[in-house]
Amino acid sequence: MTNRIEKGENMNSNRKTAIIVGVLFITATVAYSLGVIFLDPILGGSDYLTKASENENKVILGAFLVLIDSVAVAGIGIMIYPILKKHNEALALGYAGARIAEGVLFIVNVIFILTLLTLSQEFVKAGAPDAYQTLGTVLLSAGDWAFLFGFGIAFTLSALMLNSLLYQTKLIPRWLSGWGFVGAVLIWAYYLLQFFTNNQVEILFIPIAVQEMVFAVWLIIKGFNSSAIDSGSA
Repeated sequence: MTNRIEKGENMNSNRKTAIIVGVLFITATVAYSLGVIFLDPILGGSDYLTKASENENKVILGAFLVLIDSVAVAGIGIMIYPILKKHNEALALGYAGARIAEGVLFIVNVIFILTLLTLSQEFVKAGAPDAYQTLGTVLLSAGDWAFLFGFGIAFTLSALMLNSLLYQTKLIPRWLSGWGFVGAVLIWAYYLLQFFTNNQVEILFIPIAVQEMVFAVWLIIKGFNSSAIDSGSA
């Protein structure tokens, strides 16, 4: 009787974890996407300092959305760790660490964005001197590097580890984890191509972006495979 109660409690706990992880995946994607919508038109042009000063509220809102994304991605790694460690503690720890590192690097990116906003206001007050433009370029580049390490390395490694472990354990259907693994490989290919060509092959982002949303909905509706969790515990 006691074993049945404990098993029921574990199933409820695992179900709640799956829902929370699914919601965090959606939150991270939506927050980041909206942040890009606010920030890219302002910071993407040559007159970004002037635009940032003129659109202070949009820059702050965009930075706040990226901050939400950073908290959500770190939360994913922390919440899913107890499920994954039953099967492979090293990979589970690696995944959690990579997602936390990704979140920290995105926070660093936010700091650079807000610092750039302050610089833009001083730039306009001072009459647009070249020294401010140079410093702005440095801050913008530093933010880009933080994003590159956060998304191009930490996120990609985490996606490879997660989907490899999910495929081995059958915690979710193998077609879904296999899709995620291929999507992560395509992200690696995207960043490797940057060393050989200036062409932005944005289509390579689509498979992993769609897979994460399908994965999130699957976790919310179906959850993890309970028999696979039990076998890992055993």
